[in-house]
Amino acid sequence: MNTEFETRIDFSQLNEKIGQLKEQMARVVVGQREVVDLLLTSLLADGHVLIEGVPGVAKTLMAKVLARLIDAAFARIQFTPDLMPSDILGTSVFHPSTGQFEFRKGPVFTNILLVDEINRSPAKTQAALFEVMEERQITNDGTEYVMEYPFMVVATQNPVEHEGTYRLPEAQLDRFLFKILVSYPPKEEEINVLELHDTGMLEGWKELTPVLSVEELKCLREQVRRVHVDEKIKSFIVDLVATTRHNGWLYLGASPRASIALMNGAKAYAAIQGRDFVVPEDVLYLSAPVLRHRVQLSAEKELEGVLIDQVIAQLVAKVEIPR
Repeated sequence: MNTEFETRIDFSQLNEKIGQLKEQMARVVVGQREVVDLLLTSLLADGHVLIEGVPGVAKTLMAKVLARLIDAAFARIQFTPDLMPSDILGTSVFHPSTGQFEFRKGPVFTNILLVDEINRSPAKTQAALFEVMEERQITNDGTEYVMEYPFMVVATQNPVEHEGTYRLPEAQLDRFLFKILVSYPPKEEEINVLELHDTGMLEGWKELTPVLSVEELKCLREQVRRVHVDEKIKSFIVDLVATTRHNGWLYLGASPRASIALMNGAKAYAAIQGRDFVVPEDVLYLSAPVLRHRVQLSAEKELEGVLIDQVIAQLVAKVEIPR
């Protein structure tokens, strides 16, 4: 059902830029419309993204294409078992001539950071990203180094049950706005992937040019912040998140950070839809991406093969939707 409404915020530039981003990404990313929508929603909401899927489903390609379309600095870190925190953040180097240490910045000092296969490194290296993801700064030898605007982490990981992976700690997972699942493509889309490889068009991502500047992104994010969230919607969000804390199937529920993520994500998603207000459907659509990495199944249910998304769907169905 189409509902007529008059928006109080001019989203013409936002809609134009989002349309261009989707069009350019579609040139090399076959299908995966929901994944692309969530990536762009996270970009507007100023949040980090964790993309999970088996090897070969274009997780890294999507991250590289998104970074290519934004006129900002980009860096990639391939996580491996022997990677050290200093390889990410940087290190202090002593200069005998001056008798002083100089801090040499690591690859984390960028705008769009692709962390490939984040769960291939142990906890010590993963923890190196704690401060920078939450506070957009790092501390070295008592000195704080602030990231340049914007700063966004797009991390990929293999399913945790795969060999050679280390489960991310809850504190790290909580810093991601969304956890996006990438599944195997249907037959028609996989045939299109073969066509792109056969014709060499897949390499076209290297020829993509930026369609969004840093100043434009800053302007669009400011518009997103002005999207209205009614008190009933805020209460709905809090009630939904609270259900995860009192469920026998879960031993770990979601924190207030999940409520904030759900609200900010819903505001960005509403703006993409051309609305300057959030509706319950926005919250429902984003409930799984926001919650699936912030809650943990009980050992019994995990052994039974219960999926997190199934539990989230059951919890959402029990919460009264405001109208």
